[in-house]
Amino acid sequence: MPILMYHSVAAGPNDATRDLSVAPEAFARQLSLIADLGFAPVGTAALAAHWRSGSPLPERPVLITFDDGYEGVHRHALPALAEHGFAATLFVTTGWLRGPHDTGGGLDTMLDWDQVRDLVAADVEIGGHSHTHPQLDRLDDTGLRSELILCKEIVSDELGTVPASFAYPYGYSSRRVREAVREVGYAQALAVGNGLARRRQGPYALRRVTVRRSTGIAEFERLLQGRAIARTFAKDRALTKGYAVARRTRQAGRTAIRSLVHA
Repeated sequence: MPILMYHSVAAGPNDATRDLSVAPEAFARQLSLIADLGFAPVGTAALAAHWRSGSPLPERPVLITFDDGYEGVHRHALPALAEHGFAATLFVTTGWLRGPHDTGGGLDTMLDWDQVRDLVAADVEIGGHSHTHPQLDRLDDTGLRSELILCKEIVSDELGTVPASFAYPYGYSSRRVREAVREVGYAQALAVGNGLARRRQGPYALRRVTVRRSTGIAEFERLLQGRAIARTFAKDRALTKGYAVARRTRQAGRTAIRSLVHA
């Protein structure tokens, strides 16, 4: 099953979000192609219910997801989604949204909570994406649980519903992070991985495919159809593996230093 990962939908994104933004016109064309090919967008809660209890899904399901909470999701993506009657899921970084919980960390103009409520009213499911968008696998247990719980509590308080799904900031997780996400009460969690989501990945490591500003309509069709994904993201996977090795090396060094200090 393809799970599409968007971030910003913007005509004029800033430098921080440009590569992971999509132009409004391109987004509209992509949604039209989804409809033309007979795909039926569903939310992450519906996917969780299907894989746990066998609840029915459409014949060609696809998930449309957005990370972080950029204002363009309301301004540009919502009208296009509403035109087709498509469901989607927005994973919010609660400390980045404008309002009483804002920590000032947002990378561009962010949604406010009234806009989030508009999205909910239009069949956009809201999931968690942490409070301040850290690399969760580099936090200690206390910091990790704080990020997960605070995000969940703020979403619940603001919207009156408990988020069912979570997306890892930067796509990073570990067994410890995945176990914490499950213990906090999320039914499933999404990573990146740039591949189709499959049941064998387990409910806390579902892969998504990244949609960028540079994603042309022919490439987008291949992603939807699950064709040539490995070739499309070969460079990304090589960079990800290299960065993962570097991160593990740094983490091992910090662990060794702490052991010496406390010896």
